[in-house]
Amino acid sequence: MTENGAAHSEETAEEEFMDVPEEIPQTQADIEKEADDARNEGNNAYKQRNYYAAIKSYTTAINLLPEHAPYYGNRSAAYMMVNNYTSALSDASRSVELEPTYFKGLLRQIKCYIALGNLTAASRALEDLKSRDTENSTSYGTETTNINRLRELESNADKDMTKNDYRKVVYIMDRALELAPACIQYKVTRAECLALLGRYSEAQQSANDVLRNNSLNAGALYVKGMCLFFQDHLDKARQHFLQVLRVDPDHSKARTSVKDVKELESTKTQGNTAFSKGRNDDALKLYRDALKICPQNKLTNAKLHGNIAAVLMKQKNYNDAVKACTKAIELDGTYIKAYIRRVACYQELDMFEEAVRDCDKLNQMERTRESKQRLRDANTRLKMSKRKDYYKVLGCSRTATDDEIKKAYKKAAMKHHPDRHSHGTDEERATAEKQFKEIGEAYNILSDQNKRARYDNGEDLDDPTGGMGDIDPSQIFQTFFGGGHGGGPGGGYSFGGPGGFHQAGGPGRGGHNFTFSFG
Repeated sequence: MTENGAAHSEETAEEEFMDVPEEIPQTQADIEKEADDARNEGNNAYKQRNYYAAIKSYTTAINLLPEHAPYYGNRSAAYMMVNNYTSALSDASRSVELEPTYFKGLLRQIKCYIALGNLTAASRALEDLKSRDTENSTSYGTETTNINRLRELESNADKDMTKNDYRKVVYIMDRALELAPACIQYKVTRAECLALLGRYSEAQQSANDVLRNNSLNAGALYVKGMCLFFQDHLDKARQHFLQVLRVDPDHSKARTSVKDVKELESTKTQGNTAFSKGRNDDALKLYRDALKICPQNKLTNAKLHGNIAAVLMKQKNYNDAVKACTKAIELDGTYIKAYIRRVACYQELDMFEEAVRDCDKLNQMERTRESKQRLRDANTRLKMSKRKDYYKVLGCSRTATDDEIKKAYKKAAMKHHPDRHSHGTDEERATAEKQFKEIGEAYNILSDQNKRARYDNGEDLDDPTGGMGDIDPSQIFQTFFGGGHGGGPGGGYSFGGPGGFHQAGGPGRGGHNFTFSFG
């Protein structure tokens, strides 16, 4: 062994036999002093509003003297200042258990019950305090007032909930939470009413505040399911409602909601199937039945009204389709399809100004190339509507062929020719002449492919009013019925004779006469 190794061995041996001073146990007085010091530190922190530091110091004091009631009372007060009323109540209750005459503990217990919304326990504890503290039995007016006020608010909320006045219930719950800021039931009721009012973001935030402290709170989970349901996320909503039932199998609202989701999905799907197969009457009935399942579900019901509008458009019932679109938009002001369908209906009903208004709204919402083009087209049709509708004058459709336009002109011209009305009143003859002129104008435009194309595109023709200027409608009539020979030398028409007009042969016409008589 080396010299250094031997020296180290001797030192170790000596250390083994050295006297180690014994740890002197703390006396009770020392423990009490240390606890009291910790309490004083807590009091100082409390005065400086450093409540979490105060709680830490009071906890040290409690660990040293766990049977000392005032320490629990002090920590209870600090917990109340950080809105941890559950822990505050636990400490207040413990302080009263340790010292039944610790009236501060009893009072804090009452305040915690009120803050938590447990009015029955608060009333019982208040009566207990009054019976023990007989000298100050009339000194607890604030607590009595708050309990009575909360009972009144709860009663009013129940009445307004029955009336479906959810806005008022939210207001009442806000007032109640000022007195009972930790009441979970008030928070859940408020969140539920926000959802029923369509204020989904606020409702979800309120529900999340509750779930942050208790992730399995059935009421808050139900509210989140409601928000999903009302925003047409039916599958996710069903999952939330089923989770509520796993937590609380007796939750009647969740059970009803699961049933509503299932029935709504089924009925809507059946309606879609009927519509796709052309069974329009069946589709209408199914969509209308689906609307009755959950009247509060605005977004889903908006789509159902939109589907009803689509069916009515298929049936060419444009007036009722407009009403259905309007109901959809009232429920969901951002429902693009409902606006587009209403535009189409307005145009079918010649309500062009209304169509432009909806297209302008759509363009503001979408700001796309398509929405801008839709607005331009609507403005074009509005402009066209203020001119004479030559298709309507002739009684033919906008898609009429050249032959159909000729047939329509022939029929209209024969019907409204002035000679047919020569024996009528002055007013009747004037009306006939006006109509006959318009018929000629219409044929002049629509029989010419270039003019018709310009007219269909909404372009201005030579005459700002879309008229024909000085063109003689009788000349058009002669040309149409006479093969284009006109009324010059060698042939002509007479419109003034009784019962008809005559084309007479002239030089070079072979001497034949053509006579047409109105029936």
